[in-house]
Amino acid sequence: MNELIEYILQFGNLNKQQIELIRKSAIEKKLVKDEYFSEAGRVPKQVGFVVEGVIRGCYYNNKGDEITRCFITENNLVVDYVNFESNNVSSEYLQACTDCTLIVFSKQKWEELSYTISGWNEIKNRMVYICMYQKSRKGPIISQDATTRYLEFIENYPSLTNRIPLSYIASYLGVTQQSLSRIRKNIR
Repeated sequence: MNELIEYILQFGNLNKQQIELIRKSAIEKKLVKDEYFSEAGRVPKQVGFVVEGVIRGCYYNNKGDEITRCFITENNLVVDYVNFESNNVSSEYLQACTDCTLIVFSKQKWEELSYTISGWNEIKNRMVYICMYQKSRKGPIISQDATTRYLEFIENYPSLTNRIPLSYIASYLGVTQQSLSRIRKNIR
């Protein structure tokens, strides 16, 4: 829980009572590898903070291919916020790539913080902006060659190559696993 509080305090000041209210509003949740935090076809009902582990955002294209859109690592929020906020059905999955420990707020508890903590909306908006920016900016640029995309992946996610399945990295880069293996072999 301390990791979450430290994260939140980057975006604004809170007194001891407000911090205690946040602590009481959240629960710790464990996800095992491959378990979903939220699923396509359902309305997202929770906001999470990754304490340990890696979560990926993915969807299926019109050909039925699984596409990994982003990775969410420790000390980051995880939520399909647009659909969470608007109570709409999601079109993406948020899935644990590794066993994960999260601190989770239900929609009700997340909204209650806005009513009870002065300045929470400003703090929340800053956190959500960072969350959405990270999910959007780290996608590979498909017009780049695959080696360049892989090198950028390593730069953006230096600790992930040995933590998550290569199939997820290949999906993120838009290449086959065989192509990714060749790229990795040529770089070494």
